[in-house]
Order: sequence, then C-alpha cells, then structure tokens
Amino acid sequence: MNITRNIRLSTIFLLLPAALMLALSACTTNAESPQLQAMVDSLQSELERCRNEEAMIEKRLKRFDSLDFQYYNNQQWQSFSESHDKNIKVVYPDGKVTTGLFPEHIDMLTPMFQFAPDTRIKRHPVSFGNEDWTAVIGEMEGTFSRPMAMGDKTIQPTGKKFKLRMATISKWKDGKMTEEHLFWDNKALMDQIMNKDGQLSVF
Repeated sequence: MNITRNIRLSTIFLLLPAALMLALSACTTNAESPQLQAMVDSLQSELERCRNEEAMIEKRLKRFDSLDFQYYNNQQWQSFSESHDKNIKVVYPDGKVTTGLFPEHIDMLTPMFQFAPDTRIKRHPVSFGNEDWTAVIGEMEGTFSRPMAMGDKTIQPTGKKFKLRMATISKWKDGKMTEEHLFWDNKALMDQIMNKDGQLSVF
C-alpha cells in the first residue's frame, strides 16, 4: 500500500474535535466572544499550515518519482540537478560519504548499469514525509548480464535476475535535496546473482 500522506495530517484529525466543540459553543452563545474568535483563528491557521505542508511534501514526492522512474531509469544524469542540490551530501549503506552531485554522487550510481544495463526502479511502494524530510522505498530490478568490476578483479556475469528494495531518506531545502541517506542490502543482491552452486567466477 502506498503511504503518501504527510505525517502532519494526524494533527488535522486531532484538531477536528476541537473545531466541533468551538462550533457548538458558537451556536449556543448570543454574544460575540473575542476569546472564541481568537481560538477559531488559531485553529484555522494551524489547519492551513498543515495543508500547505502536505502540499509541499506531495510535490517533493512527485519530484522523487520523476527522479527514479524517468531520470535514473534512463540514465539522464544531468537532469538530477532538478532534484539534487549541487553540494548534496550522500551517505551510502557502507558508511561512505560523498559531497557534491557532479561527479561525486553520479559516479556512485553508474556502476550498476555497467553490469546490469537493464536496471530499473519500477515502483515506490512506500513514500511519505514530515517537515523537511521524505522517506521513499523503491523496488529495483535488473539482470547480471555483463562483467562486474570489483577492484582489480572482474566477476563474470551469471545472467541471473535480481530484485532489491532500497530506502532513501532525504532532507529538502528550496525544492532540492541537500542530504540523502541510502539503505540497501548488498548481500541480498549478491545472493541473487550467484550461480546455482552459490559461487561467482572471479578473474
């Protein structure tokens, strides 16, 4: 199930009983109450803030959809600047950190397409956000069809398909991501692309 609603929406539902009580109070009084009006104004302001935040997060999530489904899948690296700050900080599953979009972050993405050129992120089963942050789980699929460079060695392709889930936790500012924290299981990937005997041919 897709989760695309802002966590802040819970605030709206918490405020609805208060709105109902205020409305009932207004109906049972004949005189205007400055205190009541102030409470109504405050409630309306909070609801409007929540709606604006929800709209902003939905916009960011749609931009992230375009990032994966269009730009990443088609290796349109220059278009990453639409959603990435030029000095973006990226933290990878092994603890490695890069600062900068070109070439630092892009250089970390391209090797996947060298050994699995049909790599695709096909859907985001979970995506949500709160304030300046979004969280998205993507499902990546591909085929180990070309040699994989591993340091000074090369792993021969097995033709095995893989399906891998990855999570991206992002911080946003002025419409672009300034931080990304990436999570995936490299062992799960290697287990799927091994030969039937559980081995890889290294040369």
